[in-house]
Amino acid sequence: MASALLLSPLLLSLAQQARADVDLAELASIAPSLAQLVARAALEPDALAAELSASPVAQIAAQLSPHTPRGATNGSLPIVVAHGMGDSCFNPGMKSITRAAGERLGVYSVCVPTASSWAVDTIAGFLKNMDSSVEEFAKRVRADPKLAGGFNAFGLSQGNNLIRGYIAKYNDPPVNSFLSICGINAGVAAFPQCAPSLPVVGGICKVFAEVLGDLAYNSLVQSILFQANYFRDPTKLRSQGYLRHSQLARWNGETGADMTTDKANYAKTKRFIWVEGTEDTMVYPREGEHWGALTDGYPKSLRVVPYTQTAWYANDTFGLKAADDAGKNFFESFKGEHIRFTEAELFGWLDKYFV
Repeated sequence: MASALLLSPLLLSLAQQARADVDLAELASIAPSLAQLVARAALEPDALAAELSASPVAQIAAQLSPHTPRGATNGSLPIVVAHGMGDSCFNPGMKSITRAAGERLGVYSVCVPTASSWAVDTIAGFLKNMDSSVEEFAKRVRADPKLAGGFNAFGLSQGNNLIRGYIAKYNDPPVNSFLSICGINAGVAAFPQCAPSLPVVGGICKVFAEVLGDLAYNSLVQSILFQANYFRDPTKLRSQGYLRHSQLARWNGETGADMTTDKANYAKTKRFIWVEGTEDTMVYPREGEHWGALTDGYPKSLRVVPYTQTAWYANDTFGLKAADDAGKNFFESFKGEHIRFTEAELFGWLDKYFV
């Protein structure tokens, strides 16, 4: 069925009605694989969500033990959790992590999705752009009366983009402590799990290969694909496409836009905890989980500079340096692959920073 979607005017018309915010004909002319994915999301969401969650880029949280030991001290604020790419708040792993975090500290905990069902929440992690996802996240946070007095938050993988975006745009009710586990805060320069050398490449990897090149900073692509929004190609940082259309460039203060509100909101959060998986092969460069970045010499040079040597730190474009000067930044790591931390490690971070 997937291959027929673009060939059939009737199916394309039906998909267009379901996704009125996207000109599918225009998209098909420049990125047919992405257009097909958007059409499938409209016409067969359950099948597409199943494929996405089984894809090589999906980061599905593992289930924790059903028996959570209580911490020595109770927390005082509720906890908000955000899931990663290909995952969903409706999956068993995210449910167990959310439950365990709340039980550990004796507080209310909730995983905030960006849609109301498993299928659409899974798909939204790909086909709802970052800014739109943050808006949906904020709407759901603000609709929960238990969060009205503020909360602590942690994300897995690209779920951290939702929390970080919420902090910059709103932070009302405020995030007290933000725990970013394997966060894609500094963007990625590649998607290693979609490398052509790997045995399973197709589906979403085909879309990434199609658009995460010359089309990455096309305005239409940026309006759809979440992963294009945080794709940061070091060879294109001065290009008009990146500066005009990249959502990450705007978030990181690389475009010259007024960041007064972003910085004021960022300053409302009391702690930022940046956690890196030292064997992470999903985020490239993985040092970006600690705000490090590749240099202008990429790809000839693969050197990564620490966060203190980045432009966004030196110029304090969004508040990272101000947070550092105020003693708000904390850096943790665990030995493991992307979001494959242990239960003990998670509880250790919660006990240390959320109490």
